[in-house]
Amino acid sequence: MLIEIIIALTIGIIAGTITGLIPGIHTNLIGAILISMITSFYFNPTYTITFITSMAITHTFIDFIPTTFLGCSDTTTELGILPSHELLKSKRGFEAINLANKGSLIAIILTIIILPISIFILKPTYSTIEKLIPYLLIIISILLISKEKNKILSLFIFLLTGLLGYSINQIENLTQPLLPLLTGLFGASNIFLSLNNKTKIPKQIITKSKIEMNQPIISSLISAPICSFLPGIGSSQAAIIGNTIKRNSKKQFLVLIGITNTFVMSFSLITLFLINKTRTGAAITINEILPTATTNYLILIIIITTITGIFAFHLTNKIARIIALNFNKINYKFLSYITLALLTIIVLIISKTTGLLILAISTLTGIYTIKKGIRRTNMMGCLIIPTIIWLI
Repeated sequence: MLIEIIIALTIGIIAGTITGLIPGIHTNLIGAILISMITSFYFNPTYTITFITSMAITHTFIDFIPTTFLGCSDTTTELGILPSHELLKSKRGFEAINLANKGSLIAIILTIIILPISIFILKPTYSTIEKLIPYLLIIISILLISKEKNKILSLFIFLLTGLLGYSINQIENLTQPLLPLLTGLFGASNIFLSLNNKTKIPKQIITKSKIEMNQPIISSLISAPICSFLPGIGSSQAAIIGNTIKRNSKKQFLVLIGITNTFVMSFSLITLFLINKTRTGAAITINEILPTATTNYLILIIIITTITGIFAFHLTNKIARIIALNFNKINYKFLSYITLALLTIIVLIISKTTGLLILAISTLTGIYTIKKGIRRTNMMGCLIIPTIIWLI
């Protein structure tokens, strides 16, 4: 049994590396495929949970690499685009990834520390908290918009993407509606602008920063646990809330993003067992496959999360170092076109022609938002507003 678990762990790390490196391929997609296969095939719960957990955790470490070098992110890393690109243009792209990578490793430690507290606090109080969720989402949304310089336009973007998200979810027989929506808002739009601006990436050097970690850790401890079980609120929002409570430097902010990104994922797997709520795609997949949520499976997830985090940390540094030293040899414009083509093909295969239309609309929305200088986290209205409507 131990050998099978090690094999599942290894395959999960490989899969998470692939989904992390290739824009548009998310762990949610792999989870959706597994769920669709449940009726036809038997999945051993232990091995499947090991695979899903290791894949999901690895993804949160690796996915900052394309965010930095391509400016192509998902909703968990989009806030890191600006500070990481500043370092990239200063020949220090590896440093940006290393900072976020350290944050992800810290998140694994924080998850283990917070677990006992969560068992005694979250489990008995969640029934009360659940009733307040839509109102908490409204308060957090107001807080995020209030931090923008152009509040009216930020509100408009928030409501516009909210309407877009709600409308898309009303379309029948549309597979993975969030794929074209989020790909356009947070991925394709940024690549198009990079092509338009004729971005040139200088030859990279390998540098590391020694910064004070207490501030981003404190910020994440305040915000990430709350956002880890609130639907529609992701790690980007957790990072903004944490940064609002305790201001971080740009480099500390990259650490904060790394912490919230991995913490929200790892803690969502734990909340599945504590309050039986599926906050992420990985948790949804485990919930579909798992016959009974027992303490043994919770312990398994904690062990796999810890082991995976250690491996993923070193793996991310090695891959980032190789890419950084060789990135100037790559035709950035050609790579951007290839990435756009890949995203389009993925959307067409999974979400068909309707998905392509959604991709086009969401891409134009994303471009408009960036051009107007509005923080892209306001486009998370596409998830938050539908969630508020469904819960109220």
